Amino acid sequence: MRSSAGFAASALSLATLLLAGCYEVPVTGRRSMNLVDEKEVTKMSIAAFDEMKHRYPLSRDKERIAQLQRVGDRIAKVVFWDMPDADWEFVVFEVPHQINAFAMGGGKVGIFSGLYKIIENDDQLASVIAHEIAHVTAKHIHEQLSQEMMVNTGGLVGGVALMGSGANVLTSQALMNVYGLTAGVSGLAFDRKKEKEADYIGLMYMARAGYNPEESVKVLEKLDGESANQPVQPAFLSTHPSNPERILQLMDAMPKALAVREKSAIEAKPTLIK
Repeated sequence: MRSSAGFAASALSLATLLLAGCYEVPVTGRRSMNLVDEKEVTKMSIAAFDEMKHRYPLSRDKERIAQLQRVGDRIAKVVFWDMPDADWEFVVFEVPHQINAFAMGGGKVGIFSGLYKIIENDDQLASVIAHEIAHVTAKHIHEQLSQEMMVNTGGLVGGVALMGSGANVLTSQALMNVYGLTAGVSGLAFDRKKEKEADYIGLMYMARAGYNPEESVKVLEKLDGESANQPVQPAFLSTHPSNPERILQLMDAMPKALAVREKSAIEAKPTLIK
């Protein structure tokens, strides 16, 4: 009887923790697992971003800095309810050989100056920023850390038990490892499903902000051109979806994104008082 009662209590505790660790991804509504502490992820993300600012030179290009701030502010406004506690900060890193960008918990967004090789206007920059922020609002980093936690603790039960114990297993180094920012600045490469989910969410974010979602396709086309001379694995062997694969998904979602943009433009019009 006691063992049965103990098992029932353990099962109830496990179910409670699992429910507490379940998260609904904005825009897509997908349910995801989150076994890490949100405050700790934000705290360590801010620390990691500060470390990036000390490690790599900051751009002095006033035009690029102003553009990033301008576009970032507009995207931040439409994702407010998905990141209500964010303390937004947008930084251009002077790293010309890197065509990349990233976003971290707490509203920290970084752009490497090499990205401007393929960026021609605000709409295209918005597509990149919205995509990176989508990774954060979808808590993809939380999922990845949760998966690592389960591996290191022997499975779901061990991971949930560790979450319930209140133990702090997250360190700045661990977070930097997951972000892929410890060796150079190659940046984070999520698995194919997460990248495609961020593409879709980001497309809707930029449309809500009034940017032209069709420009997102041009960015991927240019990125495809930049990587044309690099060896690329077949899509089924790569964790990162090919650019043509991502473009096809964006094109499928484009009618909806354009409708979202049109709606946002109507809502943004001032009301005339007669």
